[in-house]
Amino acid sequence: MKKRHQQKLIVLSLGLLIAFNLPILLLFDNSESFWGFPIIYIYIFSVWLISVLISMLVVNRYYE
Repeated sequence: MKKRHQQKLIVLSLGLLIAFNLPILLLFDNSESFWGFPIIYIYIFSVWLISVLISMLVVNRYYE
């Protein structure tokens, strides 16, 4: 794997570390809901989905 792809994945990991840090998670921990789902669930799964898509783009560009 090229060094710049590794660097992109490291930056993504650090971003996820910040996004899933407890003070950030507590910002979304309230009693409101969106379409019947708590806001914190939507935040966690949307951050997870975005991270999977970004890592897929980085890894696919490596294999081309």
